[in-house]
Amino acid sequence: MDTNVNFGARLREIRQARGKSLRVVAGLAGISAGHLSHLENGTRALDRRSLIVDLANALEVAPSEITGPGVVTPGDLAEDQALGPVRLALQSISMGEPQGKVFPVETLSVRAASLLDAQRDCQYAEVGRALPPLLRDLHTTLDAGRDVQQVLRLLAVIHVQGTQAWLTDIGANMDLGWQAATLARDAAERLDDPLALGISAFGTAFGLMGAGAFDLASRTLSAPGVGTRTSDHMQLTGMLALASSLVAAAKKDQGERVAALEYADELARRSGEGSALWLGFGPSNVGVWRMSVALEAGEYATAAKIAPTVNPEALSSPTRKAAYWREYGRALARLPKQHDAAVMMLREAEKISPTRIHRHPFIRSVLSELLAKVKGNAVRRELRGMAYRAGLPV
Repeated sequence: MDTNVNFGARLREIRQARGKSLRVVAGLAGISAGHLSHLENGTRALDRRSLIVDLANALEVAPSEITGPGVVTPGDLAEDQALGPVRLALQSISMGEPQGKVFPVETLSVRAASLLDAQRDCQYAEVGRALPPLLRDLHTTLDAGRDVQQVLRLLAVIHVQGTQAWLTDIGANMDLGWQAATLARDAAERLDDPLALGISAFGTAFGLMGAGAFDLASRTLSAPGVGTRTSDHMQLTGMLALASSLVAAAKKDQGERVAALEYADELARRSGEGSALWLGFGPSNVGVWRMSVALEAGEYATAAKIAPTVNPEALSSPTRKAAYWREYGRALARLPKQHDAAVMMLREAEKISPTRIHRHPFIRSVLSELLAKVKGNAVRRELRGMAYRAGLPV
């Protein structure tokens, strides 16, 4: 199946192959037939995990059948050139034959920090080039029994914040991201350290969310017991709370969603703007996550009201700044008379990180919806340019 086909066309294709009517599928998914028709026609974005899962259940398919395996077209972006080597490195490591070199842990730590800085700064081509040899060398050094504790700690972080994050951002198949999360979990469990277990749980939960396993993701996030003993522990606990709130929104659990957000907000006020484990936890980032949680709950007006309360310049990294403008655009795309503004917000995100617009499945769906709604010449020109660069038909 062509991965550039939008969600709506894929949804219609599956429904028709199942021989089910609009009315039947909509009823099973808990929406109106008109809503489903708009989703299939691309005039309404399919941009919530919970709705994707509801539709997948109604059609008796995996969520990935609707969203597709990813949107990577080899060669489109510079970082795509590294996807093959990263995949091969992960496969070799999983086979117990990383085929790297043994290095002192100090050297590996410097290389890991450089890679994670590049990921934080949206320098995806640089990350893609550095990732395969670093992964091979880390695992080879571990297999040689050198500096085992320190290397395990590096692996837990690099596989979540480097490998899995990079694969997600470039739109790679989610099974590759899951493989990275599994390697992080293996390292964390072997190390048995709260910080390593916490960062591993963060990555594992996002892998589970992508598959629609919300209950398991919720249990995974509550398991580590990281605590707040140090600033790093506090920041990681705050990020786990934010992820828990997002999962709760997908589960339609209002009580847990609010409680988790309030706890994260309390920790952010205590910690201030931070950078532990390249997470960027702090008051500003909590604001961005509040937007994401509201969007997952389908509360677009709420997300749009939160946005002006967040100062994007206070966000710690280009990654988070791009996320802010992207979520702001998603919110405005659903509000009356705000479509032009939505395009310009998404354009701000694209300027910071083209990949996080072109390759994000929700944003591709939003762009398709906006193409059917935006009429003004100047703004439509910007929109068509973004859609074209994202590989959408224009």
